[in-house]
Amino acid sequence: MSQNPTHKKFQVVTVVGARPQFVKAAAVSPSLLATGIIEESIVHTGQHFDHAMSDVFFEEMGIPSPAVNLGIGGGTHGQNTGRMIEALEKVLMEQRPDAVLVYGDTDSTLAAAIAASKLGLRLVHVEAGLRSFRRAMPEEINRVLTDHVSDILYAPSHRAVELLSREGIQGSKVVNAGDVMHDVALRFSSLSKERSLVLDRLGLHPLGYQLLTLHRKENVDDPTILQRVLSAIGSAVLPTVFLVHPRTAKMISEFGIQIPTNIRLINPVGYLDMLRLVQDCSLVLTDSGGLQKEAYFLGRACITLRDETEWIELVEAGVNRLTGTDPARIVKAFDDMTTVGDMPEGIYGNGNAAEKIARDLAARLEAEA
Repeated sequence: MSQNPTHKKFQVVTVVGARPQFVKAAAVSPSLLATGIIEESIVHTGQHFDHAMSDVFFEEMGIPSPAVNLGIGGGTHGQNTGRMIEALEKVLMEQRPDAVLVYGDTDSTLAAAIAASKLGLRLVHVEAGLRSFRRAMPEEINRVLTDHVSDILYAPSHRAVELLSREGIQGSKVVNAGDVMHDVALRFSSLSKERSLVLDRLGLHPLGYQLLTLHRKENVDDPTILQRVLSAIGSAVLPTVFLVHPRTAKMISEFGIQIPTNIRLINPVGYLDMLRLVQDCSLVLTDSGGLQKEAYFLGRACITLRDETEWIELVEAGVNRLTGTDPARIVKAFDDMTTVGDMPEGIYGNGNAAEKIARDLAARLEAEA
């Protein structure tokens, strides 16, 4: 880091709204502070607003409390994004930061990207360059649009850099920093083993259960699809612990879905408990993007209940299997994926992505001051 002879401090507004972004902030926020020249203000849109999906992450992971909580959540994608843009514009006009930092591909990400770009503020996108090539996914639209209006793009892998280049986004504005979720998994995995009592609380034994999450609209809003997925998973030899997203719980209740006897429904848990559940399960099943990577970082194979993924590197490495919602493919994957060997290393960097991002951003802000 240069000496910053003017002693100038730079203001960065970080916009978060959903669980994966809270996890990423747990790595990046301390690294920004450690530069000595960046002061961060966190704005929480309220996209994930209940305690289990929001507050517990700030408490457990030592993330600075949000300076602003907009309390916007519970509507459609269009409603949420529009209301967030309006509210974020007011915050950004008041603060006029040197940069606006966003993570990933949520409605909060796109809203902040639009608000910042319209105000001519420097936009920083962490986890840039991901593509599932399925435009029906709201997240795909969010990430593509955010990348194309960003001034600095921190990609998690070589492939992400290549995909940006194909779209004409290249040069010094793009940095392969690695994945900040790797930083967090490394930092908290041992702490999780020390502190989490979730296995005792649930009466679970290491490698004695599978772990499931489901939340995507295409999987949980159709009762036929939801029932056939759960029935297929329920045919596994091992019991399955199903962490039920609030929206999924609502659909299960409304549709009267029959839960197989060896699937156990539990409420969402904090990050330390989640790490422990992943570390000690035999297999992860999910339609989440972030959990696919957490499984890899913690040495667990994953079945992804989608037809595509933005984390294609894991599929190519053989540690992630795409099954969609086809029961036959899901059942076949049980045997195939529980015998996966050692995880290949270094796909998403070496666990120092947050430090790389903070140092690079600080150097850029100094150089342009």
